[in-house]
Amino acid sequence: MLTGSCACGTIRYRIDAEPYDTGWCHCRICQRVSGSGGMVFTTAALRHFHIEQGEERLGKFASTPFGERGYCRDCGSPLTIHVRHQPGEIDIAAASLDDPDAIAPAFHLYADLAPKWAIPIDGLPRYAALRPTTRGLAPGQTEA
Repeated sequence: MLTGSCACGTIRYRIDAEPYDTGWCHCRICQRVSGSGGMVFTTAALRHFHIEQGEERLGKFASTPFGERGYCRDCGSPLTIHVRHQPGEIDIAAASLDDPDAIAPAFHLYADLAPKWAIPIDGLPRYAALRPTTRGLAPGQTEA
């Protein structure tokens, strides 16, 4: 079990199963939401993700035509992404985990959009958009 929260601690959550599919996203939305060169997300089945405190303070907005982001209305911390092509899953902002070292990124999405000062040099696979093997997309489809 993993736990996490927003920066101010108003929202607390737990993940009841080992998360998977952890990776960086360098899309412009992730850059703007985080104020950095990208964000790391880890995935869990919706049934294993539970808001334990502060659910009424969880804000949501449609950040893309295919996805909705969750954030703390009090401190603005980005917490989740839920995408239409993966209805039974949720992506959780890895840095919001109480122990962010419990997971490790394995790839970079939208790597071509990373600012020059944030170009990954960690040797992980890089994709220009979504991976061709993204669950919920047709084989070879790299855009939702």
